Formats: sequence, C-alpha cells, structure tokens
Amino acid sequence: MPTTREGGVVEVQAASPIPRIVALANEIGERVVAPLAERTDAEARWPGEAMQALGRAGLLGLHAPRRLGGFGLGLSALAQVTEVLGRSCSSTAMCFGMHSVATAVIAAKSTPYQEEHYLRPIAAGRHVTSLALSEPGTGSHFFLPRATFRRDGEAYVLDGTKSFVTSGSHADSYVVSAVAPGAELDPGTFTCLLVDKGAAGLAWAKSWNGVGMRGNSSRAATLDDVRVPEGNLLGSEGDQIWFVFEVVAPYFLVAMAGTYLGVAQAALDLAVEHLRSHRYEHTSERLAENSALTEQVAEMWTVVERCRCLLRHAAELGDAGSPEASKALFAAKVDVADAAVSVTNGAMTLLGGRGYQDNGKPARLMRDAQAAHVMSPTTHLLKRWLGRSVLGLPLL
Repeated sequence: MPTTREGGVVEVQAASPIPRIVALANEIGERVVAPLAERTDAEARWPGEAMQALGRAGLLGLHAPRRLGGFGLGLSALAQVTEVLGRSCSSTAMCFGMHSVATAVIAAKSTPYQEEHYLRPIAAGRHVTSLALSEPGTGSHFFLPRATFRRDGEAYVLDGTKSFVTSGSHADSYVVSAVAPGAELDPGTFTCLLVDKGAAGLAWAKSWNGVGMRGNSSRAATLDDVRVPEGNLLGSEGDQIWFVFEVVAPYFLVAMAGTYLGVAQAALDLAVEHLRSHRYEHTSERLAENSALTEQVAEMWTVVERCRCLLRHAAELGDAGSPEASKALFAAKVDVADAAVSVTNGAMTLLGGRGYQDNGKPARLMRDAQAAHVMSPTTHLLKRWLGRSVLGLPLL
C-alpha cells in the first residue's frame, strides 16, 4: 500500500477501489453481458438482464454517494468500467453509461428527498435512470431545449418532445431538460427535473431500430402536461448550464469514449486472434508472420493505446477539477470516435471473408462504431468547442 512522508510522519493511503470494481465489471461482462450481445443486437432488445446483473453487483451505484450505499467514484472509474463493458456489448455499455451520467447529475445537488427516492435505490441496484436532453428541433445542441415547464401549485408541468432517449421506456426515471415559456433562446436558463417511468402524459414513440447500438432503446418521448412534484427539481430553476459543463458534459463524454474504446479494443482482439490462429494452406505460414499484416496490427494497437492514455488522462484531470480537463475530454471523445471507426474497419479487412460473412461480431462492432461520431455532442461540435477552448473563447 503506497505511503507518503510529510514532516517525518508516514501517512498510509488507502488503495483505490477502481481496479477491484473494473475487475468485477469485466467478470460480469464476460459471464453475463457478452453471451447476450448477439441477441441484443439481432432483436434490438434492451439489455435488461445485463443491467440487472450490474445492479446486483452494486455497479449501478458507481456515482451514488458512499453514505447512501454507492461507490462515490468519478470519471476515472467510469472510463474504465464502460470500456470493459463496451468490449462485451456496446449497447449495454451505453445504457450503463447514460445511467451513470444521470446518476451523477442527480447526485450533484441532491436533496434529502432525492437521495431517499432515487440515489439510495440506485445504489442498491433497484433503479435505472437515464437522460432525456436531446430534441428533434435542436439536433446536437442538447443544451438548447425547447420543452417547457411551468409551476402549478406544488408541482411542475412539462410539455415538449425529446429524442434519442437511451433506455427509453425501460428506465425507472429520466433527467428531463426544459425552459420556462419565453426563454427558449437563452442557453443559460434551462432547468432539469426528474420524471418517473409511467408518469401520466409521458408517451413513447416506436421502438428503436438503428443501424448499430441496437439494444439502446433510443426512443423519442412526448411530454403532454406531465406533472412532477416540486421535489423532483434538480438544483434550482434555470441553473442547468452549470450542470451541462460541470457534470453532464464530462460524464457524458467519458461514458461514450469508454464505450467506443471498448468497441475498438474488441475489434483489435478479434483481429489478433484471427492472425494468430490461421495459416496459409499453401505455405503453412501463420497469418501472424506476414509482415504487412503485423504492421497493420501495430498501427491499430497504437491507435487504441493512445486513445486509452488520453481518455484516462482526461478523466484524471476531471476528477482533480483541473481547468485543463475540458480540453482533454473534448479531445479524448474525438480521438476515440476516429479510432472506433478506423480500427473496426481495419479488423474487418484483416479478417477477410470470415469477418464479412453472416453479419457477425465484426459487422456488429463496425455498425456500433458508426454512432461514435454522430451521437451528441457530435465530433464537429466537440472540435468547435476544443478549438474555442484552446483560443480562450467562450464555448457558446
């Protein structure tokens, strides 16, 4: 166990719980998540069994406070857990990741009511939550909601439409963004409230049938006079722009980057196993001994490892509250998105006909990787934010 010396006093530092938690997530990934991945993709089925297994292990409480039974961990843990889950099933990793982001949002300024009704059940593995921020009219600008809220006695009433809600209709609660009527064009005044599954006036559109990430249940929702108690207000009215850049963006970017890093690693693993286990019949030479193929593997490995280092560095900066964290986080998500696409394409090339047939795992990884650039915040938006950050300009 590491120690530090200061003034002649030896202080024993507690070992980080992250390696143990990542090992637990990896064990569940291999034992429960991976065997269900093909069915999750083929049937566009929400990974309920996998989420339940993660809940039983306590992992749904990754960001819930320790005093409520959770782990109370931050971005570094999220980066590594979503990566190992992404290697097993990217849909499961994304559902877990969005649950984790929403949990962090709830925990950031939680009230005693929210701790008992949401965070404690989350920590106990009995409650899945998610984000409902994106809307069809604002695209990747998830921080500009058009849904509205109004006070009505001791409740709030929500109206509007949300799009691409991960775990839509399956999660137990949703962090929903809205603005007061007339404030739709002010990016600094939107508000978030918790809406429970089954709330009157909450309706879901048709089931998700995407090219990739097919188990996400990424659905649109309509809110028609949805009443929520005032105790479901997160923070204060109009202060959610703080949540966007202090909580939502960091956790969202890390969850997505970790997931797609796992996709890239899974594709690299497939390519390596293929080259190690196959030979040319006419020469008996293993594919692994072909210099052109080994060079391609070297390039793929370098890309994946570079992304991993940048992501973990960015997560550590975020956990430390560094002012440089946002730039590193923007760059990490951009870099991982490029890597996921290039490495899955490279794996398909190395696998040849065996990879191309039957729309199997290599094809699933390729399809899943395509979402890395288009899920909000998109690569274009992140590059804009990164460039403005480097130049010392405001993001919005």
